[in-house]
Amino acid sequence: MNRTVVLGILFVLAVLAVLIYSTMNLARYRVEVCMTYQGRSQCRTAAGDSEEHALRSAASNACAMIASGMTDSMACEHATPSKVTWLKKN
Repeated sequence: MNRTVVLGILFVLAVLAVLIYSTMNLARYRVEVCMTYQGRSQCRTAAGDSEEHALRSAASNACAMIASGMTDSMACEHATPSKVTWLKKN
């Protein structure tokens, strides 16, 4: 095999390893959030690098399922979650 090809393959493998390692370390917090809006409820799980990011992502995902339109989505996301369960907290 050509030396350039071997070096290219090693470089690609090194980049992939760094990407996988950094991605796995970012999700330090994992949470399930249940939102209730206009009589509808939905629970979603999300992960993030901080408690706030994980909570916001999970709430946003839950509200996307039960709210329609930008105004409803924003109102739902600013409401207090009906249930918060921490699954992983580092």
